[in-house]
Amino acid sequence: MNRRALLAAVAAIPVLALPARAHHPGADLDKVMGSEEKYFQAIDAPAAPGFDLADADGDPVRLSDFSDKIVVLNFIFASCTDVCPLHSDLIARVQSMVNATPMKDMVQFLTVTTDPAADSPEILKAYGPSHGLDPRNWMFLTTRDGQAGEATRRLAEEYSQRFDPVGGGQQMHGVVTHVIDRGGRFAAKFHGLRFDPLNLVMYLNGLTNNVERP
Repeated sequence: MNRRALLAAVAAIPVLALPARAHHPGADLDKVMGSEEKYFQAIDAPAAPGFDLADADGDPVRLSDFSDKIVVLNFIFASCTDVCPLHSDLIARVQSMVNATPMKDMVQFLTVTTDPAADSPEILKAYGPSHGLDPRNWMFLTTRDGQAGEATRRLAEEYSQRFDPVGGGQQMHGVVTHVIDRGGRFAAKFHGLRFDPLNLVMYLNGLTNNVERP
């Protein structure tokens, strides 16, 4: 199936709200996306690593809070002078396309800081508007009171992504966008900054229409 056929097939499927239970991609969704998007990696693990963090107001936020939604998760830190701003801009592009469809009520975007000591509540609250991220279905998360400063970097490692401090407030790291299906199933990853954001949107749309795992 070529890209035009993929787009037409996905666009023809109505966006439907399914029961909030774990389910599996349609028979060809991962296969087709893998053939169309070279930066796509199917994961299909029963559960993504959970977390218990806080939002910019200090309110608790858990991954399980969004078990009825598809979650798009990424890790950054606000003072990053390298790829984090570009990653945030890319997520904002994806979000704007998602939010132009009925999927806006089915997809939650979560960004986790790997530098909670430096990313104050004021910085967290200002970051989204500066990158065009819509707070209706996007949150910037940090550690809770009492959690270790490296807790979110350890969480990133559970997602097989390292953030190693290199001095000057910077961290060496890669760029990954994680997709968590309803029910907490770890669906896929989109690597780097060069994936086509439309492919991620089509993948999310495919997930919203999946049949449940037998």
